[in-house]
Amino acid sequence: MNYAQVFMCDIANGIGIRTSIFVSGCTHHCEGCFNEVAWDFNYGKEFTKEVQDSLIVENNQPYIDGFTFLGGEPMEIVNQKALRPFMERIKKELPDKTIWIYSGYTWEELNDPNNKRCHSEDTEPILSMTDVLVDGKFELQNKNISLRFKGSSNQRIISVPQSLKTGKVVLSEYEN
Repeated sequence: MNYAQVFMCDIANGIGIRTSIFVSGCTHHCEGCFNEVAWDFNYGKEFTKEVQDSLIVENNQPYIDGFTFLGGEPMEIVNQKALRPFMERIKKELPDKTIWIYSGYTWEELNDPNNKRCHSEDTEPILSMTDVLVDGKFELQNKNISLRFKGSSNQRIISVPQSLKTGKVVLSEYEN
């Protein structure tokens, strides 16, 4: 997997101070996307063990609240393969850090085992380690710059632990 960029001490993509990792590769190609350059799976730099080691060390600070994965599309099957082991490291080595994922796929699509576009053997483990999922494609006709943590009104900010517990979508307390 490649990544387009990493923002350290980001306050725009989740609650608190976060490290935001913009992965490369996206098949959605949403009209009006703010990060079209990251559609290309080959764009950016390789997400190597050395990069991951550095992120673990740099984020072992009490003022860092967690990690946010966005892109591109973190939930493309090929990206899930690389993100799952890194997220497992986060949960093991930095257990107090939260994980947010921004995905153009909806909760329903991600949880549909017949949806081979985004559901794989890595999807359920990834969701089980995720605190918040911002789901749904960016829709230019629903763009609203006053929304917190999302770009268009069709997107949802989902509490993943509560949704997994209840078996239905539970919106996060951060939903507008």
